[in-house]
Amino acid sequence: MLRARLYENEMQKREEENQKEINAKTDIGWGHQIRSYVLQPYQLVKDLRNKVESTNPDEVLKGNIDEFIEFLSYPNDANFESDIYELIDWTENKFKSLDFKINRLETKTIPLLLASKHISDDYKTVLIYMHLDGQPVDPKKWNQENPFIPVYKIKDNESFIDYDSNKIADIDYKTIEDKDIRIFARASSDAKGPVMMLIQALKFMNSNNINQKLNLKLVMDFEEEKGSPSLPEAVKKHSSILKSDALLIFDGPQHVSDLPTLNFGNRGISSITLKTYGPIVPQHSGHFGNYAPNPVFRMSNILSSMKDENGVVRIKGYYDGIEISDQVKKYLDNVPDDEESMLNKMQFKKPESVGNSYQESIQFPSLNVRGIKAGWVEDEVRTIVPSECIAEIDVRLVIESDGYRLHELIKNHIKNLGYVVLDHEPSKAERMKYDKIVKFNSTVSYPAFRTDIDSNLGKWLSKALTNTFGVEPVLRRTSGGSVPISPFVNVLSIPAVGVPTVNKDNNQHSPNENIKLINYIRGIESFVGILSSEFK
Repeated sequence: MLRARLYENEMQKREEENQKEINAKTDIGWGHQIRSYVLQPYQLVKDLRNKVESTNPDEVLKGNIDEFIEFLSYPNDANFESDIYELIDWTENKFKSLDFKINRLETKTIPLLLASKHISDDYKTVLIYMHLDGQPVDPKKWNQENPFIPVYKIKDNESFIDYDSNKIADIDYKTIEDKDIRIFARASSDAKGPVMMLIQALKFMNSNNINQKLNLKLVMDFEEEKGSPSLPEAVKKHSSILKSDALLIFDGPQHVSDLPTLNFGNRGISSITLKTYGPIVPQHSGHFGNYAPNPVFRMSNILSSMKDENGVVRIKGYYDGIEISDQVKKYLDNVPDDEESMLNKMQFKKPESVGNSYQESIQFPSLNVRGIKAGWVEDEVRTIVPSECIAEIDVRLVIESDGYRLHELIKNHIKNLGYVVLDHEPSKAERMKYDKIVKFNSTVSYPAFRTDIDSNLGKWLSKALTNTFGVEPVLRRTSGGSVPISPFVNVLSIPAVGVPTVNKDNNQHSPNENIKLINYIRGIESFVGILSSEFK
C-alpha cells in the first residue's frame, strides 16, 4: 500500500509560499493549497473547499495501490477474448460493489460495459468513456519479468532502476513529488490507470460523505486498441440508455508541464495498407538484381512522392478547409509548450513544417507511415530481390477533413504515378498485363470531434480543476491522438471534453509503459474535484 505523509512544517512552508503566490498573482503553477493535513498529535485531513474532514489522510493520498497492482495483473490484449472476459468480470464486480447498476451492452464482438448511478433528477447526467484493453506486448523488449507483473522503478539519471516495493508502505508525499517513482506495467497509463483513479475517488467520496453532484453513466470499451469495431453500431442501438448531457474522456497524457489539462478535441483515425510487387517469389539478387523489379524501390518512390522534404503533404486538396484564425491561434499560443525541450528529448533537430508550432501542426490531418515490411533484415538477412513490399499508413483526421475523401486523394495520386490500383491480390493475368501494380486497402475507424473551449462544459471543468488544484488547467483545442468519441457526439448530440491524467512520457503503446505515482494520486483528486462539482 502506498502511504503518503505530509509533515506540519512542510505544509506550513507550502501555506506561506501559497500566500505569496496569491498576493503576487503569479502565473500558472502548482501552489494553491486545497487541503490541509495534520498528522500530529492526531490524524486529520480537511478539504478547504467543502469543509469535509477525514481522520485518515493516507486514504486521500495513497489510493489503493494493492488493488491497482491486482488490476494491472489482468492481461488485456483484445485479441485474446478469454482474458478480456476475465477483465470484464473483475470490472463489473468492482462497480457493483460501489452501488452502480451494471449492463452488458452486447455487440457483434466483445460487449461494452455500462455502469450507471443516478443520484438525483436535479443533477445533470455525465457519460464517461473509458477503455480497459491494451496494446499487444513483446515481453522480450520489456525491462522486467512480465508486462503484467507490475514493478516499481525510480528514475536514476536518464534511466530507471528497480525500487524496493517494501519501501512503498513508508513513503511520504513529498518524496513522491520530489522523486520520479513509477509503476511499470502494460496499461498502467493507457488506460487502466484512469479507471482505478475513478474507483478510488468513488471509494473516498463514499467513506467521507462527499456528495456526488452528477448522475454518472460509465461506458467501458474493451476493444479500443482494435479501433472499437462494434462501438458505432452499439451507440446507435443503445442510444436511449446512453442519453446524457455531456461526455468526458479520461484518456491520454496531460500536457508535458504536468499541469491539469483539458482536451477539447481529438483527431480521428483511418488507415491504409499499400502493397507493391516484384517477382512472384523472392529471387537471388546475384542472378536477378538489375533485372527483376524491386518492390521496395517502387514503394519508396510512392511514399516519397506524397510529402516534400519538410513533411508537407504534396497531394492537392489534402489540407482544404482548414483555417487558423486569430482566435484559434491565441488558444494555440496559450498552451505552454517547450518545443526546444521536446526536440531535445526526441533527439531530432527540426520538426516538420505542416504548422508553425506543435499545437498548430496537430490542427491538420497527418499522413504517417507506421511500418514497412519486405524481405528479411539483421540476423536473418538474405541476398534476394523481395517479392513484395507492404506499407502501413495511418491518417489522423480533423473535423474539417473527411477520411474517405483523403483516401481517394491518395489513391488518385498513386494512379497519377502510373500505377494500376487494385483492391485484391493481382492474378497472374493482371501481373502479366500491368507493369506497376499497387494493392490498396483502407478503412476509416472514426472521425474527429471538437468542442468549443468557451462552452458551458468547458467552463465547468475548468472551474472544477482550478478549485481542486489552485491552478488553471492547460486548455488544448485538440489533442493529436485519437479516441472513438465521434459516435457518442454525433448520435447523442452532446459535447465532449477529454480530461487526461497520466504523465506525458508514459510509453503508451510501447514497451515499458508506466505511470508516475504523483499522477496517479493527482488523478484521484481530479475525479473527486469533478464529481463533487455540479455541472449547470
